[in-house]
This record gives sequence, C-alpha cells and structure tokens, in this order.
Amino acid sequence: MNLNYKDLGLKVGLECHQQLDTKEKLFCSCRPELFKGEPQITFLRRLRPTQSELGQIDPAAYFEFQKGVKILYEADPQTSCLVEMDEEPPHELNREALDIALTAALMMNAKPVDEVHVMRKVVIDGSNTTGFQRTCVVALNGEIQVEGKKIPIEHVSLEEDAARKTGEDGFIIHYRIDRLCIPLIEVTTGPVIYSPKEAEKVALTIGRILRATGKVKRGIGTIRQDLNISIRDGALIEVKGVQELELISKVIELEVQRQLSLLKIREELRRRGVTEEQIREEIVDVKSIFKETRCRIIRKAIKQNKRVMAIKLPGFSGLLGTELIPGLRLGTEMADRARFWGRVGGILHTDELPSYGVSEEEMEKLMGTLKAGPQDAAVIVADVKENCVDALRAVAERAKEAIKGVPEETRAANPDGTTRYMRPRPGAARMYPETDVPPIPITTEHIHRLRKALPELPEQRIKRLIREYGINEKLARQLQDSDYGGLFEVVVKETGVSPTLVAATLTETFKSLKRDGIEVERLRDDQIIEAFRLVSSGKTSKEALPEIVKWLVKHEEASPIEAVKALGLGMLSKDELSRIIKETISQNRDLIIERGQRAFGFLMGLIMKKYRGKVNAEEVSRLIREELSKEPKHKSAD
Repeated sequence: MNLNYKDLGLKVGLECHQQLDTKEKLFCSCRPELFKGEPQITFLRRLRPTQSELGQIDPAAYFEFQKGVKILYEADPQTSCLVEMDEEPPHELNREALDIALTAALMMNAKPVDEVHVMRKVVIDGSNTTGFQRTCVVALNGEIQVEGKKIPIEHVSLEEDAARKTGEDGFIIHYRIDRLCIPLIEVTTGPVIYSPKEAEKVALTIGRILRATGKVKRGIGTIRQDLNISIRDGALIEVKGVQELELISKVIELEVQRQLSLLKIREELRRRGVTEEQIREEIVDVKSIFKETRCRIIRKAIKQNKRVMAIKLPGFSGLLGTELIPGLRLGTEMADRARFWGRVGGILHTDELPSYGVSEEEMEKLMGTLKAGPQDAAVIVADVKENCVDALRAVAERAKEAIKGVPEETRAANPDGTTRYMRPRPGAARMYPETDVPPIPITTEHIHRLRKALPELPEQRIKRLIREYGINEKLARQLQDSDYGGLFEVVVKETGVSPTLVAATLTETFKSLKRDGIEVERLRDDQIIEAFRLVSSGKTSKEALPEIVKWLVKHEEASPIEAVKALGLGMLSKDELSRIIKETISQNRDLIIERGQRAFGFLMGLIMKKYRGKVNAEEVSRLIREELSKEPKHKSAD
C-alpha cells in the first residue's frame, strides 16, 4: 500500500533501550548476566496496584491487577540477590552505569541534570518483584543529526531492566529475575519523525552512538525500541518491544494501515447511524441453544459444565470480520480484550460462526434470543460465568471505542511487524519518588572529565578504521553498524589475522548465518577471538570459520578447538596436502593432457569441495600450479 505519510499527519517518537555492559547491576553487586539451567530459588507473589499521593490509581496497573494472576519468580544466587527479590533495599546507584549514560548523553549534545533522582514507575505485570521499575533522568534537551535534519533528544535516562518471562501455567506466570536490575539506557526522541524509513534511520543513528561508547551489551534481548505512533484523526499508540532495527519501518507501516482501517470502520458505523448508547452490556446465557451443536469449541465448554454467553452489537454485522492488516481483524482486537480482561481463550462472532460448525438454525435462535436484526452482530464467549461477563463487557467497551475511531492503547510488537493489544496507556499517576536511593549531585568537574574522554563519533571512527586497518569504506561502515565493531580491533591486535578477513567475517558472514537462523549472538567474545587465533596459528582455515560458529552456537560452553576436533576441521599437513594434489592430478590425467593449465579451475574446485575447512586455499592454489607446470604441454587442436 503506497501511502502519503505527510498527508496522513504521521508523527513518530522513539524510545531506544540498550543494556549497558557493566561489572555489576544497577542497584546491587550481582553479575549482570543470564543464568542457564534450573533455578535454585522460587517464590510466589501477587502484585496489587496502589494509590498515588493524590489518591489516583494508574489504569495500566489496575488492568494488570484485574487479570488475577500470581507470579512465580525463579532466581539463582549468582545473578540475583535480596535486592531483586525485594527483601532488601536497593544499594546506591551504579556509578559506572551512570557515567556510561552521561557519556552517551554528551555525545547526543544533551544537558546533564544537576542532580540525579531515582523515581519509581508503576509496573505490575509481574516483570518486577517490587511492582515498579526504578528509573532516573540523567540528561535533557539534546539533539542528533540524521541526514541533515535535527532530531531532538528529549531525555536520556538510566533504568533497571525487567525480569524475563519464561512461561505460563494457568493463572501462574513464571519470571526469572536474573535480567532484573541490569542497567539499561533509554534515549527518547521528540515526535518529529514523519515516515517509517526516517524512524529506522534515527534508531540506527542512536544505536551507532551507543555502540561508540564501547560499553553496551549485544545479543538477543539487549536492545529494543518502543514507538509512539499517531496519525491525524487517529490516536497515539505506544508499540513496545521492537527488537530488530529492520522491523521498525514495517511496524509503523502496519500501524498506520491498522488505524486507517479502524477509521473506515468508524465511518461505516456512522453511516449506519450506530451510537455508543446503543451498545449495552446486556449479556445473555445462550447455552440452551447449543446443546446439540457441532461447534467443537462450544461443545467442549458445555461438556466441562461452563457457561455459553452472548452479547448483541447493534450495527456491527460484517464488520467484525473486516481485516485491518494481514492476520488482524476487528474481531481479533475484541478477542484480545476479552482474553486480557476476561481471562478467556477467545471469542466467537457471527461473521465467522458458520465456519466453526454453527448451524443456520442455531444462528437464527441466537439472533432471536438477542433480539438482533440483520445489521447486528453477536459475540459469544464460553467459560465460567464471571469470566464470560468480564470478557463480554470488554468486547462492548471495544465496540464503543470503534464508534469513536482508534482507541489509545499500548500494543506489543510481534516478530512479523504486526502488533497485539497489551494494556491501556499509562496515566499520570504512574511515577513517584524512590525513597531508598539517595540523589547524586552531578558536578561541573565531573562532566568536564567525561567530556575530555568522549569516544570517537561514528564518522570519525569509520575514517580511522579505513586509515589504520586498510579496509574499504563498505566494510568500515558495516563494522560501525555491527555489534562487533569494538571486537574487530581486539581480534586483529590479538591474533594478527588479516583485518579484511576479520571485518568480513564479523559483518557479512555473521549476517548471512543469522539469516539462516544461526543465533550468532550467543557466541562469547573469547570464543570468537580464539576461533580467529586458530586460523592465525594454522590449526584451521578461514573457510572453516562458518562451520565452527554454527557448532559453537549449539554448544555454548565449548571452545573453538573442541569445535575443530568435533567437525574434523583440523588443517592437513603440507605432506598430506601435497600427496592429495598429486593423487588428484593422477586421477584426472586425461583432462590435464587435454586442457593443460586450463585444468586448474576444475582441480581447485574438486579439492576445495572435498577438503574445505581443512586446507588453506592459497596453499592449494600454489601447489596445484606447481604440479601442473611439471606436466607435458596439452594437445594441439587438429
């Protein structure tokens, strides 16, 4: 779909989050790492919303509480302590993390605050044991240049990362608290981004600056973007958790399409004369209609002695099945609300009932019971009574919002660029001061010291990489945009491997492996360095590197030398290689007599195909040419 985003009034603001590579967590001395294996400690809690100082309750917090779930926290003594368990007050703010955040802020021309105050931001989805996230603003009013345009940086903050969700079991949600309290920098732009591609470029520029500090983590889950997206006549939608840079533009494109589709539905409802007052929460028990139904979902619920309840949506006939974006319909959005608020598995509606095995007779009885006309729709939920009522009330509320247009909400990003309902937008009652962490004054002298030690800016570094390492501009830029830019210089200095080979492997080869589903992010720096060291020492070949990487990803605790042995990628000795080449030439004598030196390509391909990873290509080439030169001249043409 070709859209004119300027005419649509598209505005996007970014919130870029990146884990910092520090020795300790933000409010304790635990290692900022994820643990593997089974947890040694577990504890169960239920989090509840509290009133602010003005007696207000944040709607997002209340929403999470309504789910009625309990949280089973999993912990390991190596990566978490009583601070993460909320059994001990937080320690002083990590000064190393603060200096990294201030350094990044200065690189974005932001003005450091005079004093850092830690705040509590209410979060009771279970991702934090305390029911809030600790966060603090470190700098304000910065700006960056993106293709000649000034992008305001509203603030740079330092905050603790959340616990990671590991699964669900009914009303019990499992979280591991190893990630909880890992230092996280947040960079927030002004809403001055007017196209999907521009948003991607802004995120890339911010990412480059953060990587230039040399103090950010890489790998799965270490970086994510939240997007604030709005269009004229639409609504401000916050999309959380976009992990891939390339996905940013797609998320924005699809969100714009979703809002436009919702606006079309609003216009159709207005044309039909549907008003909010017509949407009533008149919930009816319709179980008796479906006693002999062929619909498996309803039949299963009846067998489990659950209720089957329905609500009428006046004027919504044909609209619940309307596709907003690929894979998402208005009915899907209502189902999302029903799941969260009503704790049900989903909904059924009249636009789709026949495809679920509901007969025409059952449809007629359903519409008659609800006193619904041909322009009306009906939604059915099968569960216990309380859940049915809560779910259908949520459906009715979403129907009212459809009459108004696009509802403001927080949505979560899916891996394909679509989004799903997450929770209501947070309110003003969400933030309040943290009383257990003292404020930290930021002196002029401190900022002066940081300014004097600022890292190179991206363009400066690109020029230096070209100058010092003799790599081309393309590779230098790829390194700058890569998570492995800092590691590149370490590898070259410690192993002596060709800078071009190191750069191409860390960028192009790794990117290709990632496209093939290989999670190269799982590799540790020491494994990467050691793999190149094996190439340098002649224990394996450069051609073996991709296979070594693939094996190490599946055997995270193993070493590169173990990979070489397991894969049989040790280098052949010179004597073995010489013997193989002589045998190959002997076996292809007729071809060589016919082609002479032109047989080189065939012989090279034959040996490299069989022994790739065990031989050095340059050495193979040299020995083949040497042997061919000893051969008699090839036949002349008749």
